[in-house]
Amino acid sequence: MRAMFTLAHLSDPHLPMPQATVPELLGKRATGYVNWWRKRAALHRPEALAGIVADIEARRPDHVALTGDLVNISLPQEFTRAASWLHRLGGPADVTVVPGNHDVYVATRWPESLGLWAAYMAGDGQPPAGGFDAFPIARRRGPVALVGLSSGVPKPPFFATGTLGEAQLARAERLLADLGREGLCRIVLIHHPPLTTESRFKRLTDAAAFQAMIRRTGCELVLHGHNHRSEVARIAGPQGPVPVIGVTSASAAPGGKYGRARYHLIRIDRADDGWSFDIELRALRADGNGCESDGRLLLLTGATEAKAA
Repeated sequence: MRAMFTLAHLSDPHLPMPQATVPELLGKRATGYVNWWRKRAALHRPEALAGIVADIEARRPDHVALTGDLVNISLPQEFTRAASWLHRLGGPADVTVVPGNHDVYVATRWPESLGLWAAYMAGDGQPPAGGFDAFPIARRRGPVALVGLSSGVPKPPFFATGTLGEAQLARAERLLADLGREGLCRIVLIHHPPLTTESRFKRLTDAAAFQAMIRRTGCELVLHGHNHRSEVARIAGPQGPVPVIGVTSASAAPGGKYGRARYHLIRIDRADDGWSFDIELRALRADGNGCESDGRLLLLTGATEAKAA
């Protein structure tokens, strides 16, 4: 039986790095550029990402959520290439994007950077997002409300932290409260895991404030990337624990330190006391030839335990 709504969640594709000129590499970009060619180019493979995208297309989800890090060091050419790749992934009505820390690796001008993806970050009934203050956004798709937050803020060298800020958190709280009154399944999309246990060099700096907001207002599910691994956590909500689900990089090379590339196929249905989430981990096969199921999580809103199958 088909679920009421099916959502594909992928993150951290880290599209291949173009060559850069010396002036473009002044400042923080230089270290990221060197690190890409020394290490990360072997960890993020375009053929792995192509296999993930092909499997998403074959599964035909109702919507696709992409939680950031399309690019690496925010070069102008990276944003242009990513815009073309997004167009191949799907149209703006069918794909929702929130930025990650690599998408705002350094300060850029919106029209030449994230503005090229603006239609994928626009709220319902809104024109393409017009600036870095566009978030939070809300997109209603059937019984689901996708609430996109931006934790991407330029940071000093060697820091991969994120920050939401008081203004964005306040707007998100009002938005989640309104959507809750509509009876929708509220899914928050954010790049950084909103947990207080993360490394100080990679954490969401205002994770405690995010969690306090969720304790007051609630949501049904939080999806994130950033850590390049599939993981499950919970934070407190007014109706019980809220699941927080991270996903492996969609371009992770088989045999690399991040494990096989994955995305999550989330089947959403109403349950007697809320919502049920059947989350299938779809992983690139070890030989790189297609994808296979790599486990399943069955979650209920308000439940204290998750079942793994």
